[in-house]
Amino acid sequence: MFVTRLLQAILIGFLISVIWPTRRGAPWVPSRRPAVRNMLALARLKPGELLIDLGSGDGRVLIAAARRYHVRGIGVEIDPLRVAWSRMAVRWRGLQGQVRIIRDDLFDLDLSAADVVTCYLLQKTNDRLAEKLDCELRPGARIVSNTFTFSEFELVAKDEKRSIFVYQKGWARASRGARKP
Repeated sequence: MFVTRLLQAILIGFLISVIWPTRRGAPWVPSRRPAVRNMLALARLKPGELLIDLGSGDGRVLIAAARRYHVRGIGVEIDPLRVAWSRMAVRWRGLQGQVRIIRDDLFDLDLSAADVVTCYLLQKTNDRLAEKLDCELRPGARIVSNTFTFSEFELVAKDEKRSIFVYQKGWARASRGARKP
């Protein structure tokens, strides 16, 4: 009886964890490790840069970037279960000084400090996000998207096989009062 109720609670928690974020931006679908490697390579990361991963899920993009490219990372994730999981993964790998996971809505966070923004969201979310990126990112900032595109920005690199797209912000506008990371 106890085991059955525990399994039911886990299943309900899992379903809520999968369905609820979909309504806020995208379901959790982890990027495959080869796609993560390509995303980061195409981004041309430099040590010390700030990478902000929107919808950071289990933190795999941030962890790989911090370990391989020695960048600082901020993950923005709305799902509390994924936040807890990714914080544990960061701590387990000893990357607390480089990587921070924030539980927040990606539309509420100021992205102006980012050198690189990565995302694996839905097309409709990217379409909504484009204006925010345009307003907040400084010229030269890169946007790396898995699968879905941003037509508003200059495409500077792509991996057609894995559907990875890299854009560069070419003009600046003032930030519109979102919270600082």
